[in-house]
Parts: sequence; structure tokens; C-alpha cells
Amino acid sequence: MNATSPEAAPGRIVLLTTSHRVAPGLLSWPAWQALHAADRVLCADGAHPQLPYLREAGITVDEAAPTAQDLIDACTGGRTVVVVATGEGEPALTDGLARLAGTGRIRMPELELLPASYDLPGARLLDLVQVMDRIRTECPWSSQQTHKGLAKYGIEEAYELVEAIEDGDRDELREELGDVLLQVVFHARIAEEGRAEDGAAPFSIDDVAGGIVAKLIHRHPHVFGDETATTPEEVKEHWLRTKAVEKQRESVTEGIPLGQPGLALAAKLASRVRTAGLEVPLPTGEGIGYELLAMAVRAEAAGVDPEAALRVAARAYRDAVRAAEGVSS
Repeated sequence: MNATSPEAAPGRIVLLTTSHRVAPGLLSWPAWQALHAADRVLCADGAHPQLPYLREAGITVDEAAPTAQDLIDACTGGRTVVVVATGEGEPALTDGLARLAGTGRIRMPELELLPASYDLPGARLLDLVQVMDRIRTECPWSSQQTHKGLAKYGIEEAYELVEAIEDGDRDELREELGDVLLQVVFHARIAEEGRAEDGAAPFSIDDVAGGIVAKLIHRHPHVFGDETATTPEEVKEHWLRTKAVEKQRESVTEGIPLGQPGLALAAKLASRVRTAGLEVPLPTGEGIGYELLAMAVRAEAAGVDPEAALRVAARAYRDAVRAAEGVSS
């Protein structure tokens, strides 16, 4: 009697999938139940990362790559066969089973897709780190890049992100966020090699993530600690107070990047002065620069981002130019 005989119990095929982004051996309880109850467990990949853990748990795993018909035959008599899927998900096997089921001439076993582990939020970041590592190693261009050489791309991507936000384009926003994230991972990968231009000690993307996690927790005592904040103003007060203790700066101007656009620089200086409660008269001088400085300070005091305001006006100017040229928007 074989699996195609009417009298034969059809049995059960369980395709067990796992995520490579989750540590091997961390499987769901239904997955362990299915594995222990199975009459046979198969895996086509002898180097599958789950196999040592399954065997340690007392599960016999046969290294085999059965055809769809082989698998159906293995289920004869109501037996259950678990297939531990490889990274590709066994498309040839599932396609073969679908073709046999489509003939209508075979009594098919019960088919079940059982995810044994699931990706956690942020799991795809592991893929990005892995891809970046390979690109850094194998790509002739990427392997030669330095922090200084990539600096200009970080600036460009940041501006493109701002443009996507101001345009309200969600698809573009998602793409530009990815481009900015790439810069972070790329720089961290370079730093991991310990070949930084300044000769500093190497660090990895985990060090970067660990540092910002610690900073966020420390600067949000109203979330992770005992302090209370019920308004955005109180949150900002907590943030500035904690930051001041961390940095121990002698001047409120410390930490302000002087290479940023002029209007943004002027507004940031004005914000620090106002927050510190200082009375600092604006420098006087001839020329448009001092006029722009005064306008930027006035805008910051009114809660207006002068850079963003100027970009809005500049876009309106661009549209006017195109209209004068007879070019559609």
C-alpha cells in the first residue's frame, strides 16, 4: 500500500520555518511539540544553524532533500513528517506539492506551515549590518571609503530627508530614511576596522546603538526613572538639565556645529542664549550678514525655524521662475 492508495491514511507534512535573525534554538512551543511528536524530521541543509540545537534536544534529524512524491510516500499510514526549511523556504518542494495536489489523483497529506521563530521589530537592521559588512569587504569602491570621504554624502542625504518631509511624500520619506540609516551603518562599519583617520580605537554599530540607548534612558527620567513631566516644556527642561550635567560645558555655545547653514547657526545660538537666560546684545556691523543675523534671532524668538521659512519662500520663488518660463510645475 502506498500514499496514493485510497485506503492509506494521508498523514501530515509540517514545513517548519525559522528566522535567521533570531538566535538558533529559540523556537516556539508549538514548533518543539511538532518536532518531538514527528515520526521523521528532515532537513536538506546539513549546516543548518538549528540542527545542533535540535539534536541536543534529542531530536533525530535526517539530512535529506526529498521530492514532493517522496515526502507524500513518507507520510504513509498517517505518519507526520517535519521538514526544517532552509533559508530559501523550500520553493521547489512546495511547488511540487502544489502540482501533485492539482492533479486531483492523489490523496494529499495535511499540509501545515509552522513558523518556529518570528522576527522582532527592528530585526531587518541585522540584515543591513550583514549586507554592509559584505559590501565593505567585496566592493572595490566601498572598501576604500573613509569617514572624511563619506562626510559629504551624510550632508546630502540629510537635506534630501528634509525635502521629503517638507514635500509630504511618504514613499520618498521612507527611502530617504533608509539612505540616512545607510550612512550610520557605513561609518560604523569603517570604525569597526580601527582604521579611523584620527587613529582612535575601533567601535561597532552595537557600540553606537548602545550609546544612544543609554543616552535616551538617562535623558528621559520621566519615562525610565522617578521624575515626572506632563508637558513638552517640562520634558525639555529635564533634557537640558541632564545634558548640562553630562557635558559640563563652560559656555552655552559649546557643541554647536559652526559648519551648519548660517541661518540655522544663528537660530541655534539664539536658542541657547534665550534658554540660558542670558542678555547678550546682537553685534552691530555693516552688511547683509548682520541683518540676516537679526532676522534669524527674531524668527527663533517667535518660534519660527528661519531655515525652513526661507526654503518655503525659495520654493515659491522657484515656482514663480518656472511660471515665467512657461514651465509647468
